Amino acid sequence: MSTMRTERNERAERLAPAAAGGASMRRMRSLARAELTLLLRSRTALWVALLMPLLMVLATYSALEELDLSDAGLTQGEAVLTGGVGMVLLVVIYLNLVPALVTRREERVLKRLRTGEIADREILMGTALPTVTVAVAQCLVLVVAGTLLLDVSAPGSPALLLAGIGLAVVTLVLLAVVTAGLTRTVDSAQITTTPLLLVCALGSGIFIPLEIFPEAVGWACRMLPLTGSVELIRHGWIGGLDGVEIARAGLFALAWVAIGVFAVKRWFRWDPRQ
Repeated sequence: MSTMRTERNERAERLAPAAAGGASMRRMRSLARAELTLLLRSRTALWVALLMPLLMVLATYSALEELDLSDAGLTQGEAVLTGGVGMVLLVVIYLNLVPALVTRREERVLKRLRTGEIADREILMGTALPTVTVAVAQCLVLVVAGTLLLDVSAPGSPALLLAGIGLAVVTLVLLAVVTAGLTRTVDSAQITTTPLLLVCALGSGIFIPLEIFPEAVGWACRMLPLTGSVELIRHGWIGGLDGVEIARAGLFALAWVAIGVFAVKRWFRWDPRQ
């Protein structure tokens, strides 16, 4: 009898982590469904998520006609598409997630969620999941459409391309959470998101390849949050980096993930600021 009880206890201990993981996934899926419903009901959020990235990619294509990309070793189509992936992630995830988190905080939704079983990380991940899914889907469409329509070769290293996208997603989610913590109202989110948006768009190789800049400026730009991820995305698609440069880009991207985790713990606020 004692042996049977011991076996049942051991089996329960083995199954406990799996059960906890399954419950965590169910909670995040429920929260993500609610966030997706709110996203689909918001015309502004849909505009930012679906149309704004496309318009910015088209604007970039027109602007790059004025630049000589030979020094960067890129064609116009390659520069637009690899930068376009970064722009989609930046606009869809960062610009949508910041006001969403601020709204949930000021309406005390986050505070009420924390009184239940759901963990803090599950709340943040569930809130971010719909915009992340939309952004990644748009990136895949951009890769396929660009390969077929703009005479750009298929990705040479899909694993590295996906790694760059994954690191960019994690970095932008963390930065959006930090920015939301520093933002007082939904209206002020348009102001607080602008500095990082402009700095990353202009300095991380999204709009303008870093090779066009003077060497000192290019090195400074490599310290920006998205530069490492964008370099991995570009190399994963069209190549151009050696092993040392790939490792450097990966380390910079991982460093910003670590900085983002620290900043979230330090500055994100769960209680309303009004």
